[in-house]
Amino acid sequence: MANSNDLWEKKLQDPSATPVPLPFEFLKAITCDFSSEQELGRGEHGVVYKGVLPSGKIIAVKKLFQTHLMDDKKFQNELSSLMGIKHQNVVQLIGYCAETSFEMVNLQGSGKHIMDEIPKRLLCFEYVGNRSLHDYISVGTFDLEWDMRYEIIRGICDGLHYLHEKCHTVHLDLKPGNILMDATMVLKIAHFGLSKIFGDKQSRIITENRPGTLGYMAPEYSFQGVVSMKADIYSVWVL
Repeated sequence: MANSNDLWEKKLQDPSATPVPLPFEFLKAITCDFSSEQELGRGEHGVVYKGVLPSGKIIAVKKLFQTHLMDDKKFQNELSSLMGIKHQNVVQLIGYCAETSFEMVNLQGSGKHIMDEIPKRLLCFEYVGNRSLHDYISVGTFDLEWDMRYEIIRGICDGLHYLHEKCHTVHLDLKPGNILMDATMVLKIAHFGLSKIFGDKQSRIITENRPGTLGYMAPEYSFQGVVSMKADIYSVWVL
C-alpha cells in the first residue's frame, strides 16, 4: 500500500501534469477515513478535509455530499473546465475521484437493506495554509495597510479576469470566506461549487436554481436567475 501511495503522490507533485484520477481508498487513507479532526471547512456542496501525503505534504480534499452529486456527463464537463485552470490567483485542481461502488443501504422506512450503487465524487486542490480574507476582516485588531488592500483587489481582479476570459467560467459565490491567502500573502480564489461554465458564444444564461450568499449576490441573479460575468463584478464591488 505504501508503494502505491508513493506512486500517487509522485503524480500529484508533477507541476506540469494535468489533474490525475485518484483511488477513493487513497483519499480515504490520507484523510484518516475523512476524520472530523482533518476537517478544514464545509459548505453547501461538501466537506473539505486536510489530506496528508506520505511525504508530509498537505492537499485539500473536497468530498461532495450525496445530495449534490451530478450525473457523470455533467461531472466530467465541469471537471474538464477545472482541469484547465492554472493561475497564481486561483486555487488549482490537482486530482479527483469519480468511482462507484456497491454497498448495502437501509431502505428508508422499511427496516430492510438493499444493495445499491454509491457514487463517490471528490475533488483535490492545492492546500492554501494561511487564512481567508474573512479571517483577516473579522479580527478587529488587524488593520490591512492600503498597499495590501490594493494587492488583494488586484489579485481578485486578475484571477477573475482569467476565469472569465480564458476559462469562460463565472464563480457566483465570491465572498471573503472564498478568498484565501497563502503563506506569502498571495491571494487565491477558491470554492467553485456554484460556478457556471459558458460556451464560446454565450454571454449569459438563466437558471432556476439560485444558490449563493445573500449580500454578495447580484440583484439580477438573486431575483431573476440571470447568470453573467457581471454577477461576479457585483460581488467584487461588495467586497
